[in-house]
Amino acid sequence: MKYPIQKWKRFRQRRKKKNGGKRKQIPRIVVPSFFTLMNLFCGFLAIISIAEGRLFFGAWLIVFAGLFDALDGFMARLSNATSQFGIELDSISDVVSFGVAPGFLLYTFGLNSLPFVGIILSALPPLCGAVRLARYNVDAQESRPDYFKGLPIPAQAIMISSFYLTFFDRMELFMDFKNGINTVLIPLIVLLSFIMVSTIPFDKMPSFDKKSIKKYKGRLFLFIFYGILIVFLQEIGLMIVFSAFILKGIALGAITFWKEAFGDNGEEEEFQEG
Repeated sequence: MKYPIQKWKRFRQRRKKKNGGKRKQIPRIVVPSFFTLMNLFCGFLAIISIAEGRLFFGAWLIVFAGLFDALDGFMARLSNATSQFGIELDSISDVVSFGVAPGFLLYTFGLNSLPFVGIILSALPPLCGAVRLARYNVDAQESRPDYFKGLPIPAQAIMISSFYLTFFDRMELFMDFKNGINTVLIPLIVLLSFIMVSTIPFDKMPSFDKKSIKKYKGRLFLFIFYGILIVFLQEIGLMIVFSAFILKGIALGAITFWKEAFGDNGEEEEFQEG
């Protein structure tokens, strides 16, 4: 009588013999996919934390989901493991972590005091984020290597989270909580949702190969400076950095629109190449 462990050993030996004695290598997509799943896990934990009333912890989990999202893209490029599977898995994770979780945070933060309107406003991040991701997946092969078309969904999620993290224990800055929601939070949600589905160009983090570093040296130093600000100023640094990132993109979009409307084609092409 052969025990299961013996059968398993014989199976492994036959399989090894069939493969010419070589071990099967782990697929390259495993490493970036692990970080993508960690992004999704953080988003799931964020929703649970917010539901339990731990909004501060939930907001930080959204930020950590953004970190894992950046790492999965970096690892995919580093290992040359970009695949359609990875793109789809990343989009599903992003809808949860950067769409549903921030929307739920906004609703719990104060939009639940606005009947129906609060629900619609809270739904804007996941709805516009889903449209943004679907468009990105369709245009993935045609998108520019140096710019995103529209605000990336992780950026709007981290902007919302950093807004909460900055003001959750500084509500006196709002003077009147309800007034603060009406005058600051609602316009912020509408703006972020609109620019996600817009075609405004936003900077991509340059790759770390020699060609990209040489071409986008200034941008690389700017991103490093952003990182230093976040390390030292934490949630305030996050809000400053992502506010600057968004305002820079809007300004760049306005300049591009002006050149397309009033400039000649030669000037426009020169600007786009820069």
